[in-house]
Formats: sequence, C-alpha cells, structure tokens
Amino acid sequence: MSAGADGVGAPGAEGVGPDAALVVIDMQDVFAVPPSPWASPDYPRALAGTRRLLPAFADRTVLTRYVAPTVPDGAWRAYFDQWPFALVPEDDPLYEITDLADVAADGEPVVTRTTFGKWGPELAAATRDAGTLVLAGVATDCCVISTALAAADAGRRVLVVDDACAGSTPENHERALDIMRLYAPLIEVTTVDGVLGAG
Repeated sequence: MSAGADGVGAPGAEGVGPDAALVVIDMQDVFAVPPSPWASPDYPRALAGTRRLLPAFADRTVLTRYVAPTVPDGAWRAYFDQWPFALVPEDDPLYEITDLADVAADGEPVVTRTTFGKWGPELAAATRDAGTLVLAGVATDCCVISTALAAADAGRRVLVVDDACAGSTPENHERALDIMRLYAPLIEVTTVDGVLGAG
C-alpha cells in the first residue's frame, strides 16, 4: 500500500492529508453476529461509519483480523478457558470479515494477528508511507485502544473515529475514548465528518 493522490487530499478538520491510511480493525463476524458473546451492540454503527470513510482512502486502507492462537500460552490459557468458543482455527467462519469482504477482494492488505493490538511489523510495513493512521473498527475498548497506543508509541499520529468504532458496550466505548483523549496530541478522537472535512 502506498499513499496515492486519490482520496482525502486536502486537510479536513483534523488535518487529514494524503499521507493518511485507514486501518479498519477486526470488523469480523465474531464481533458482529449474535449469539457470539463478543458481538458489539453498536457494530452496525461502526460498519456504517467505516463504509463512509472507505471511498476517501482508495489504495490506502488496511484491514485487520483477530484470530486465536493455535496453542494459547501464558495468560492466554486462562483467557481461552473463559472464552472457549473462540478457540477455533483462523479459517473458521467466526473470524471471517464478511461485511467487508468486497474490500479485501479489491486487494487491500489484511493483517492477521493473535493479539488484541494490531500494531506490529506487518501493520507498520503495510502503512509505511502513512504519517497518520485513521482507526475504525471494534472493539474500541479492546483491539482499537491497544492498536492506537502502540502505534502512537511508534511515532505515528493516530486519529480514532468515534462514529466508525464500537465498543463491547456503549459505556465502554466512551470510557476508551476518554482514555485515548489523554494521549493528545499523539492520539486524537474525531468523527467521520471531521476526517472527510464535512464539518
């Protein structure tokens, strides 16, 4: 993925320029479809916000996926004792990106990790030309905040899009946003309209 001339070209309310990349975090069936215990009640809102952002980031979008480790180690053993339903192979339908399959089919990179935070060598390489990362996805209070903090530590400017994210609950979504606001100016909380310069 490289920064192209298409998409967000002029700075919007948050100064999003053509070097920004959209990182869509874990918009997977496991977080979308009841009766999954991890389904986010506001997932449809996050999906709608993400869909609004996508046209502005043509060729500058990365999707991520959470999958369970093959053999949980350390503290992950106790975690999957609590959530055994999720201890399935990475090609299980539970971990599919059904709602954004068209984006993956268009050739946008997909980064798969067995950690909540998606920042690492793969995402760094996929966004190497991006000075700013625009984060959307789920869950705000888990994988989004874990990714945002690590990316900011690595020196990337991070914009978290409130109305393109969803938490495990609406209350936890707001709590996570409040925590991330403490990291300004490394991390900023914005809206879809703010990113698109629409108000």
